Amino acid sequence: MTAPGPDETLTVAISSTALFDLSASNNIYESDGLEAYRRYQIQQEETVLEPGDGFYLVEKLLNINKLLDKPRVEVILLSRNSADTGLRVFNSIRAYDLDITRAAFCGGESPYRYINAFGCDLFLSTFAEDVRQALDQNVAAAMLLGRRRSATSQSEDDLLRLAFDGDSVLFSDEAERVYQSEGLDAFSESEADQAQEPLEGGPFKTFLSALHRLQEEFPEGVSPIRTALVTARGAPAHERVIRTLRAWDIRLDESLFLGGMDKTEFLRGFGADIFFDDQTSHCEKAAEHIATGHVPHGIANAWEQ
Repeated sequence: MTAPGPDETLTVAISSTALFDLSASNNIYESDGLEAYRRYQIQQEETVLEPGDGFYLVEKLLNINKLLDKPRVEVILLSRNSADTGLRVFNSIRAYDLDITRAAFCGGESPYRYINAFGCDLFLSTFAEDVRQALDQNVAAAMLLGRRRSATSQSEDDLLRLAFDGDSVLFSDEAERVYQSEGLDAFSESEADQAQEPLEGGPFKTFLSALHRLQEEFPEGVSPIRTALVTARGAPAHERVIRTLRAWDIRLDESLFLGGMDKTEFLRGFGADIFFDDQTSHCEKAAEHIATGHVPHGIANAWEQ
């Protein structure tokens, strides 16, 4: 099979623990060790795994190929399993009719080494260190938090809704550094003074740009992708964000400037299939209701590095 060109395909890599619920298997690994885990996975090879936090996102991403009738999105499995223990994962992929054909099974090692080789635009995992390694390679990456929701809690239509925080996610953490070191008033004053100066891009800028290009392949008003900026910024710090996106020639469908309000109910109102944020507290609140990816990037996460 010939690989699509990197500019033709949105490529998302996901770990097996993000795609499926492997909590029972992981409990056996932690209590009884690797060999017991291997035996269990082989015994359960034909038992289909339940969806994980990233499952419905993957399902909607792959549906875009059907709507366009061409392969514009690819999902790749990057797993710490061996091929032996990973057979159950591939059997579950087949059972759910997910069009995933490429994978790397790394036998206990981190799969981040293959992220650039596969040309990934986004990497989703439940392993924080793998996510940090991906971010270090300038790939958008997030750790999905473990709040597995039932199928009935997922949106019932095919519209893929993605919500993003601004600073340290779509944008660099330059403004966040001012806020952390000097406080809200200094932050607001600095952003007002620099309203005409576009912010530098953050780790998710390239992924957002790829999403925007994919949206433009559909006629206006019928795109199956909807994006939202959900930021704690308020006026006057909103202007620099708007001018930054304009300078990047990237359109977001919705922009919510909340001025410090809790984001959770707004994310539920938007119907987000996934939300990306660098702040652990925001992620933990949102994860009770929607799939949430923590982006361990920027000054707010410097203590974890």
